[in-house]
Amino acid sequence: MHAETEILIIGGGLAGLTAALHLNKMGLMVTLIEKDAYPHHKVCGEYISNEVNPYFKWLDLDIERLAPTSISDLLFTSNPGKSIQTKLPLGGFGLSRYALDHYLYTELIRRKVNIVHDRVVEVNFVDNQFKAATTNHTFNAAYVIGAYGKRSSIDMKLDRSFMGKQSPYLAVKAHYQATFPKNIVSLNNFEGGYCGVSKVEDDRVNICYLTDYEQFKKHKNLIAFQENVLYKNRYLKDILENATSLFDTPLTISQVSFERKEPVYKHILMVGDTAGLIHPLCGNGMAMAIHAAKIVSELLHQRIQGKISSREALEESYTAHWNSEFKRRLKTGRILAALLRNTKLESLAINALIKMPFLLHAIIKQTHGKPIKISS
Repeated sequence: MHAETEILIIGGGLAGLTAALHLNKMGLMVTLIEKDAYPHHKVCGEYISNEVNPYFKWLDLDIERLAPTSISDLLFTSNPGKSIQTKLPLGGFGLSRYALDHYLYTELIRRKVNIVHDRVVEVNFVDNQFKAATTNHTFNAAYVIGAYGKRSSIDMKLDRSFMGKQSPYLAVKAHYQATFPKNIVSLNNFEGGYCGVSKVEDDRVNICYLTDYEQFKKHKNLIAFQENVLYKNRYLKDILENATSLFDTPLTISQVSFERKEPVYKHILMVGDTAGLIHPLCGNGMAMAIHAAKIVSELLHQRIQGKISSREALEESYTAHWNSEFKRRLKTGRILAALLRNTKLESLAINALIKMPFLLHAIIKQTHGKPIKISS
C-alpha cells in the first residue's frame, strides 16, 4: 500500500508525539509511525523542567490530570558520601513515560491524526521527496522528522557515523515502592556512572542509572552490581535496600552513545535523542525533546506557508535553532561527565560546591532552558 502525506514522523516517543500534536494544530497533514503499542515503559529519568508548561498549555494539554509530582529541589550526592541540595530555577515535575506518552497518543487519536503501528526499514530521498518503507507499507512524504530514539536500525541504513563506534554505556531503569521526598530529584554519582531518583505519579519512585558496561560485567547480575557498586554511595544504598521493585525485571539498554549527532541528516529533520542524546548530567532530556519538537514544527509550518524559501533554508534554520538551544547544554553535560569520572577531580568539585553552593545553581542554569515561548 502507498500513502501520501505532507509530513512523516518516524517514531512515537516524546518528541515525535509532541511534533505530531503541534503540526496537527497547524492544520498540516501528518502521519506518525511507531513500532510499539501504547502504553509502554521507557528507560528515562522521568523529570521534566517547568519550562515546557507554556507550550503544553498552547497545545491544549492538561498534564495535571495525570497527577505528576511537583519537584522543587535538586540533590546531588557523591560516591564518598558528600551531598549538596539547591532549588531548581524553574522547578519541574515527575511523570512516567508510561503515562505521558500514552496520554499524548490518546490525544492524537482523539484529534484524528493518522498513526500507523509498523516498523520503518528504509528511508530514501529522491527527486525532492521521501519514500519510506515499513514492514507492510510504503509512504511518500514531502518532509520527514526522525524521532525514533537513541539508536535504531534506521541509523545503520542511513550510515550515520556514530553507529560504527562502540559505546561503553549501559542504562537501567525501574519503578519502586520506596521512601523518597516528592519534591526532590536526586543525581547520585557512583564509580563508573550516575543514578537519578525522583517520584512520578501514583507515589512510584523512578530509579534510572547509567553505567560503564566494563564495570557492570564484572558482576554476575544487576542485583550483585547494585550491591557492590551503587551501595558504595550511601544515599543510593539507603534507598535501594528498602525499596520494592514494581517491575518484574528492570528495563535495560546497551550501547547508549553520547557521540555527537547531526540535527539534519540526509534531509531528515532529527529531534530528541535521534538528534543528540542528552547526557544525564544535563538532567532535562524530556524538556529538550519537547522543545526540539516545537522548533521543528514551527519551521516546517513556515516552510509550507512559503515563509522559508527552500528546503535548504529550512535545514539551515533548524540546525541553527537546534545548536542555539541545545549545543551548550550538551557540551556542559560532557564536561561534567569527564569531571565526575575522575575521582580526584570529583572530590575537589564537590568540596567547591559545598563551600560555594551558588556554583551548583549556575551549573543548573547552564543545563536548563527558559520557559518555551510560542511564536506561531
